Amino acid sequence: MDICLVDIDNNLNKSIKPTSVIGMLWLQTHFDNDEWDALSNNSVIISNENSKFLVKDATSAGLNIKSFSGVSMLDVFHKKN
Repeated sequence: MDICLVDIDNNLNKSIKPTSVIGMLWLQTHFDNDEWDALSNNSVIISNENSKFLVKDATSAGLNIKSFSGVSMLDVFHKKN
């Protein structure tokens, strides 16, 4: 997985979490320089609609994107540890 999108509220807004170097580099080419710190700190939030555009664009570039609810994302991290 290169980028993970996590639902953060009932409106399906999503937090972007780069999970590979390729994912982070790809995001840096799509966000302004002043947003790179927020990207690396997992503090960028996008709307559900914009996340659909991001997924389409990233997957067409060959990236592996996963989307989770906040609860299921916790399960993924616990299973890894």
